Amino acid sequence: MVGEVGWNAGPCPSTTREHALSHDTTTQSFGTRLGNFLRRETTGGALLIGAAAIALVLANSPWREAYETLSQTVVGPAYIGGVYIHLDLSLASWAADGLLAIFFFTVGLELKHEFVAGSLRSPKQAGVPMLAAVGGMALPAIIYVVMVLSLGNSEALHGWAIPTATDIAFALAVLAVFGKGLPVAIRTFLLTLAVVDDLLAIIIIAVFYTSEINGAWLGGSLVVIAVFAWYIRTRSPKWWLLIPLFVVAWAFMHASGVHATIAGVLMGFAATARPIHGETDTRTHHYEHVVKPWSQGLALPIFAFFSAGVNLVDGGGPAEILGQPIVFAIVAGLVLGKLIGILGTTWLVTRVTPLRLAQGIGVRDLLPVAFLAGIGFTVSLLIAELSFEEGSEFTLGAKAAILIASVLAATLGALTLRWDVKQERGPDMNRDDLPDEVTTLIGDEQDRKDH
Repeated sequence: MVGEVGWNAGPCPSTTREHALSHDTTTQSFGTRLGNFLRRETTGGALLIGAAAIALVLANSPWREAYETLSQTVVGPAYIGGVYIHLDLSLASWAADGLLAIFFFTVGLELKHEFVAGSLRSPKQAGVPMLAAVGGMALPAIIYVVMVLSLGNSEALHGWAIPTATDIAFALAVLAVFGKGLPVAIRTFLLTLAVVDDLLAIIIIAVFYTSEINGAWLGGSLVVIAVFAWYIRTRSPKWWLLIPLFVVAWAFMHASGVHATIAGVLMGFAATARPIHGETDTRTHHYEHVVKPWSQGLALPIFAFFSAGVNLVDGGGPAEILGQPIVFAIVAGLVLGKLIGILGTTWLVTRVTPLRLAQGIGVRDLLPVAFLAGIGFTVSLLIAELSFEEGSEFTLGAKAAILIASVLAATLGALTLRWDVKQERGPDMNRDDLPDEVTTLIGDEQDRKDH
């Protein structure tokens, strides 16, 4: 295991936050240092960008046929003992359906923590970012639908959910680099917004992107997930039992017709978010600490490598692909829709309801946050693959649009963050008639220990 921390969740010192975040590298092994490096927000974002860049280069190079052949190489059995299980998947499908389950497992852990012990446990504290997330998903979808209809591209309507997603890893990485000196509450707002965004995206995938459901396989998956949920709460669960349960639940969910990443979310949500059995750490934090290096260092980069390779050379060339109405609709949805939806909802909520922003945050600070929310990337790429047939012009156009919008949103987010850092901050930024008490800033010593 990366970082020399297993899936076993016994009350040992290695599960404590202080140990996990230790900066004393002189006594740490290479595995521990590597694990801590891969957990960093900046590392996750850099690996995503690097993998996507390599994919784009290969997909438009003389080796593009080799890249396409690799992506479509089929691995896995179609049958086991005469039972059709449909695990004869291409490497690209294994990345989207299989490896992303690891990422969604960490999403489930994060959701559980936030609902039980984090920013979502108090509706008063979480109300503004939660409602902002809803506005930031509804308006991009509306913009997409209006634009594809007005531009005569109604057959692309099935992709309406593509511009609704926010990439947590990418957005937090940009904030960590360019938001140094701003109140940590801004990160909490972005994290809460992105977590709610992910939750709604998961619901959208489960409801709108599931064609046929095999009740037997789905029931089998839910039974295994229930066993997983029971076992992960026992005194000392073993990784060599948790991983097989995870794989079986995933395989059954995949065979049921429901997107298999849903199994990852449900199993992440099964972990406890409060200490049990006399432990000093929560199971959600422990397993996130263990799995996050695999998610950010392996699952997400490989998915980006296979999904971001948009071939702009063959066929009609860049002009034909980038000239599709779907491209303009997705870019407008992610960049403008997120911006207007989040800022507009926040402005409305804080003026017509008793809800207020957290201490130290002003509406001004939400300008860069709204731009960062326009970084769709991982989940948007997944929804694009679920929306259209593999290799279709819509799929290529949608992926190209997601990459363009994500780069544009990240750039605007970085620029507005640096602008915001330079502005003078008032004593009551959230206008609740109480002086702000800001003790921790992004990038300071305490924040580096926590992130």
